[in-house]
Amino acid sequence: MRKKVFVGMSGGVDSSVAALLLHGEGHDVTGVFIKVWQPDFIPCTAEDDRKDAMRVAARLGIPFQTFNFEKEYKTAVIDYLIAEYKAGRTPNPDVMCNREIKFGAFLREAKRQGADAIATGHYARIHESGPRSQESQFHLLAGIDKNKDQSYFLYTLGQDELAHTLFPIGEYTKLQVRAIAEKAGLPTAQKKDSQGLCFIGKLDMKEFLARFLPRAEGAVQDRNGKIIGTHDGAHYYTVGQRHGFAVRAESASQSPYYVVAKDSATNTLTVSHTPSQKTDGAVTLQSVSWTSAIPQSNRKYTARMRYRQPLMPCFVHAGKANNARVQFLKSPGLIPSGQALVVYDGTECIGGGTIR
Repeated sequence: MRKKVFVGMSGGVDSSVAALLLHGEGHDVTGVFIKVWQPDFIPCTAEDDRKDAMRVAARLGIPFQTFNFEKEYKTAVIDYLIAEYKAGRTPNPDVMCNREIKFGAFLREAKRQGADAIATGHYARIHESGPRSQESQFHLLAGIDKNKDQSYFLYTLGQDELAHTLFPIGEYTKLQVRAIAEKAGLPTAQKKDSQGLCFIGKLDMKEFLARFLPRAEGAVQDRNGKIIGTHDGAHYYTVGQRHGFAVRAESASQSPYYVVAKDSATNTLTVSHTPSQKTDGAVTLQSVSWTSAIPQSNRKYTARMRYRQPLMPCFVHAGKANNARVQFLKSPGLIPSGQALVVYDGTECIGGGTIR
């Protein structure tokens, strides 16, 4: 069925091919570049990216628009990121960006303008199931390319978002996507992948945070409480980080230290040569979101706490008030408070929540 689809075009090869594929299928496609808040103290490539997206739209012969979500992005992504670091937690701005901007503000505006669906260049898939006599169920699946799968960042999408979203490149590998772009003569075919913070790109997080959170020298201690170094402010660091602080070397061949705990109240970092925590494998989640059905407590699932982290077997006990408890079968190691824990049933991403 022919649909009116607004494609979020970032100026990269993935979203370019997403628009190409949908246009080739006969859909009524409009390309949309999303303009967001950009800090004035780092190089900005947004205008160059917008021009690349416009060139692709012109090549395909499709309409092109620019949506301005500067205010929404600053509030939902940047202010959230700063507040989480200040509170001593590890934020996940890409998850928030997807929830509030791409599948929030963008989806709402597209529907307001009469679109049947939006599409993005995410490496993920959506499967529709259910008898024709009943309402369809939509399932979020991992992308075919395991190295590029982005379902982890999409776990907050519910049935309404999935019903109005298309992921055209989810069935392809990155190599195939570039080959499709090359064959079609798209100007973004060989453009490098963007990295770093959603929309803004690569940045030094410590330098970025220093613009909003003042430096405050504090102590670095080992697991026994012995002071072995200094840092510039506990709010700049995340659990698992192994650089950015100074410690007194015990030997020339000393192995690296990892942040295993942080205390914002006392402005203290605890570090260890072994990046692990003693834990019974239980993790508590808040702000839980399930894509379709609530997981069964007696069924084994898998989950990860970081993007591209190997999936680990677990049981999930969904609680009330958007809380849940995940019990890993083996100790999961460092548990970063504030980070997203995402649950899978085979290749299906069934949801997740924020580690408390």
